[in-house]
Amino acid sequence: MNLNQVCEKFFVSTKVVIFFLYYLGGININLNLMDTIDYISLVAPKSLFITIITSFFISFVFSLQIAKEFMYLDAAQLVGTVFAVSFIRELSPVLTSVVIVGKVCSSFTSELATMVSTEQLDALFILGINPINYLVIPRIISMIIGLPMLNFISIITSVLSGVFICCIFYGINPGIFLSAVFYNSLIIDLLKSVFKTVVFAFFIGLISCVWGITSLGGSRAVGLSTTSSVVNCLLMIFILNFILSYFLFDNLISSFQFS
Repeated sequence: MNLNQVCEKFFVSTKVVIFFLYYLGGININLNLMDTIDYISLVAPKSLFITIITSFFISFVFSLQIAKEFMYLDAAQLVGTVFAVSFIRELSPVLTSVVIVGKVCSSFTSELATMVSTEQLDALFILGINPINYLVIPRIISMIIGLPMLNFISIITSVLSGVFICCIFYGINPGIFLSAVFYNSLIIDLLKSVFKTVVFAFFIGLISCVWGITSLGGSRAVGLSTTSSVVNCLLMIFILNFILSYFLFDNLISSFQFS
């Protein structure tokens, strides 16, 4: 990626952010409502199965590891605490976002890049339609609405699969596990988890759309834009996760104080 491409993506991203802030501020923007609903369907219901399966098996592996070590330390009552803190604060938001990047981000980028290569964006300009209002803002809004929903479902799935593994393999009483989960799952943790997914969703939508509409055109450019979009979204998720975790959870007291 040369300097001109970097500058182009920066200016387009800035323009998208400004239009999005205009929309939040109530300034009249002709939002394509039906397309927004379709995109929400793509982000949430159509991504539900893969999210549940991913959360289910990641929770399986995580439960196997932490339950084994805490049983060795004779601290079975702490398994639910560690599980709740890990999944609500960190694992569920990140895992759900990664799933969405693979399924939806690549779709958004390839769609928009194909529209560039077939000159459909030029046709929108000729018709007096702003592509950012018509194509980009609905996708970002759908991400912001759909990703927190999937995160919540991921947390529920993870807890249920964690109960199953700890009960079947290690004989931990489900009541002890669940009481630790609910007793240490603070409302503030859930709200901050939702906030993380909203931030992730905004940047996933922003990057996937900007990389699509700044594609150079041609079938090869579509593939390059899609690959670059996915890679940059994943990097952004991991970087933002560290920054948000540091500022959101650094000053909270230890969950073990409630156990």
